[in-house]
Amino acid sequence: MQVSMVENIRWKDLGHLFAVWFMILALEIGKNYTTTCSGAYWAVNLLQIPIAVGMSAYQAMRLYKGQRSIASKGDQQPRWSVWKLIVFCCCGTVAGTLAGLLGLGGGFILAPLFLGIGIPPQVASATSILAMAFSASMAVVEYYLLKRFPVPYALCLVGVATVASLVGQYLVRKVVALLGRASVIIFILTFTLCVSAVLLGGVGVDHMIQKIERKEYMGFGNLCMYTAKN
Repeated sequence: MQVSMVENIRWKDLGHLFAVWFMILALEIGKNYTTTCSGAYWAVNLLQIPIAVGMSAYQAMRLYKGQRSIASKGDQQPRWSVWKLIVFCCCGTVAGTLAGLLGLGGGFILAPLFLGIGIPPQVASATSILAMAFSASMAVVEYYLLKRFPVPYALCLVGVATVASLVGQYLVRKVVALLGRASVIIFILTFTLCVSAVLLGGVGVDHMIQKIERKEYMGFGNLCMYTAKN
């Protein structure tokens, strides 16, 4: 049965996401008012763990007990084992870490994961993008507070990415309607992953060679000696 977009939104689950987002964002902002590596600094950082783990455990428990289901699976709901839920939570942790630390986009991990458990390609793509929007937005705020966020450059990229995403969605819908197969999304995702891996690897090797030629230090810096630069 077709329903409106408003009726299709799960407001309770969306509220849980926003609640976690606001709590972790508040801790991130509070961290910037503490001394690096002080007791308060580590306490604020560690408080994020029970928030994330608690919400993940709550949702995993609902899946395990059958109190919630995956709408796109219909009547063919999978049986959730404890180990499978733990693995999926770990994959989500890795995806969020990569998105926040390296800016790679955790959707590259979540989308194949969703496809692996039988989620339709359209739903897998949309869900992974929504999930990473929360962690990516927190990374944006964090880098902005560290004064390492070039606003004009970011606004330019946002504009280009928005237009490109709308055009991409339109073209994918046309291709899926023409071929009658949603699997084309999987091929697009695979191609994107391959191109990204090659480009990231090439750029990384190039930067490493340049640093070796300039005899620059390539190890880790001291976290406690870090200060934000204008």
